Amino acid sequence: MPNANFADVNDQHVFYSVHGAGKPLILLHGGVTPDSFGGNLAELARDRQVIAVHLQAHGRTPDTDRPLRSESLGDDVAALIGHLNLGKADVMGYSMGAAVALQTAIRHPDAVDRLVLVAARMKHDGAYPEVVAAFNQMEANAPIIGPGVKASPLGQAYPDVDWTNLFRKLGDLTKRPFDWSADVAKVQARTLLVFADADCIRPEHMVEFWKALGGGQRDAGMDGSLRPANQFAIVPNATHHTLPVDPMLPQIVERFLATE
Repeated sequence: MPNANFADVNDQHVFYSVHGAGKPLILLHGGVTPDSFGGNLAELARDRQVIAVHLQAHGRTPDTDRPLRSESLGDDVAALIGHLNLGKADVMGYSMGAAVALQTAIRHPDAVDRLVLVAARMKHDGAYPEVVAAFNQMEANAPIIGPGVKASPLGQAYPDVDWTNLFRKLGDLTKRPFDWSADVAKVQARTLLVFADADCIRPEHMVEFWKALGGGQRDAGMDGSLRPANQFAIVPNATHHTLPVDPMLPQIVERFLATE
């Protein structure tokens, strides 16, 4: 992989790759695969420097004895921003990576400028019940799922990953109840929420998340001067799994990041 690097932060040996030039954008993948964004990584790197991070136990970042937690992974991201002397960076994450990006902004406001959350939840029950049930079963099903992924093209691309252990850890992470709504209301970074119209996130939760960020309170007025500082987008004809590679996503993100 071109521009491949490692940074030793928080007792983690974190892999990251650098693409393009311009203002830095930290890019955080979803669970399981570090290649969530596919060709959209290159699209995002057209006008800025994208720093694509492999989170603990994913891709080329090795696992440690530490459990997977959005909070500690957010600490890793903030430490990487400091390690690279970026000052404040824009941070974008998808699904699990969105939870990590959100915790980075909550716990380290001095490290995050703009925040892009793609298919994020701020509460455990923000997803449909059947999705929450699947998360709750992942840890127990890890011995079945892991070998199948190891034999797949994804497993061949990342042969050093212990896939059964990864699914155990992801299951332990995703079954834990959480409610970050009080912290979301205090987020200082200007934020963009992006969801799919057929997401695994309940539409009621999307709106609840948006309102916690100060949106959805009133009409913006004839001149738009009363619009909220944060932004909210729903991508049509998309699902939770197609959203990160949807060609509309980079356009929405760049428009937000370029806003004064």
